[in-house]
Amino acid sequence: MSFWDIIWFICISYVFIAILMLLFTIIRDIFRDHEMSGFVKAVWLVALVCVPLLIALVYMIVRGSGMAKREYQSRQQAQSAQDEYIKSVAGTSSPTAEIEKAKSLLDSGAISQAEFDAIKQKALA
Repeated sequence: MSFWDIIWFICISYVFIAILMLLFTIIRDIFRDHEMSGFVKAVWLVALVCVPLLIALVYMIVRGSGMAKREYQSRQQAQSAQDEYIKSVAGTSSPTAEIEKAKSLLDSGAISQAEFDAIKQKALA
């Protein structure tokens, strides 16, 4: 095996992986598009299997701008869902709200004065 055989193998491998990534991106976009009917999705998929490079080029020309919009919307939805989850887990209550909650627990007898003082110190720290 010569040096040029290795270089040729690396180039072919790179092109093969790039084509696979393109095909998987197109397939993901086909299933992400809610405006496309199931029949049209099936036609695109069968065409991709039969003539992958030509159909991938046609898909990118015909539906490329919508593909970018759907990807952007998907990322925005994922980011907003992550932000909401972080806010719900983080417990972004203010020190005043924590002290008021602790005071109501103290008044109801659920906690002692020492526990109230500890919660108050923690909230103010």
